[in-house]
Amino acid sequence: MIDIRPVSDLRNNFRAIEESVKSGKPVYLTKNGYGSMVVMSLEHYTALTQDIEMKLDEADKAAETNPVRLTHEEVFDRVRKRIPR
Repeated sequence: MIDIRPVSDLRNNFRAIEESVKSGKPVYLTKNGYGSMVVMSLEHYTALTQDIEMKLDEADKAAETNPVRLTHEEVFDRVRKRIPR
């Protein structure tokens, strides 16, 4: 079940939030009834971003050896052409 709490719980019930995220469940925080942020464990965050960081590192290395540079318009045009309609 999704754990949704008011942002004030960060201050008032930090230990409960900490225990929830340590068990692998993110906690969704609201402010004035609207979604504000998500709290998750460092391990969960790392698992979500690890592949992205690795791919960005690979792209940086490829860019160092490849002299071709594209504008953002060229990049997005190429991406749009690959997306099936």
